[in-house]
Amino acid sequence: MTVTRTSATARAVTAGGVMIAWIALLWLLEGVDMVTGNSLDTYGVSPREPSELADVVPSAFLHSGWEHVASNTVPLLVLGFIAALGGIRRLAAVVLVVIVTSGLGVWLTAPPNTVTLGASGVVFGLFGYLLVRGFVDRRPLDVVVGVAVAAVYGSLLWGVLPTDSGISWQGHLFGLVGGVVAAFAFRRPRRPQGPKGYVTV
Repeated sequence: MTVTRTSATARAVTAGGVMIAWIALLWLLEGVDMVTGNSLDTYGVSPREPSELADVVPSAFLHSGWEHVASNTVPLLVLGFIAALGGIRRLAAVVLVVIVTSGLGVWLTAPPNTVTLGASGVVFGLFGYLLVRGFVDRRPLDVVVGVAVAAVYGSLLWGVLPTDSGISWQGHLFGLVGGVVAAFAFRRPRRPQGPKGYVTV
């Protein structure tokens, strides 16, 4: 099925609206956290405590200050928008896999007596997803998108190394792994081929 310009525009508008709403929610939650004396920080993940497993999802929407949420805003907006162009339900499924993988990785491997929160794991997950999606789906356009994402955000890969004790490299690393896993888990079926090998559209 060919994609009309109208449907492509509508998809872009929807993707943009979803991501703007997501970013607005992150800033709103940080505002609530600030005015309530950082009360929401208790929903961060503390490692290897069974009760903390319930915080795996909410921790991805919380931050430790305005600078923290600001640092995640632009890459999340850009990478999320690109991923959302492939469909909002697919984006939701990918993000869920990334959040759970990143959160469980933090829960299992983070140092004791630490609290981890933030959307960085999702950023790394979306980066990993977009990086390999085109190769997994065998879609040339998505391969080009992945190469472009790597060119712009390739420096993110340094974030999976334990170079700063105040930054959760575990969340970054397992977020990246979750994005790659999601690319394989939600791979798109190949287009059917017509007579003589022609691809139908």
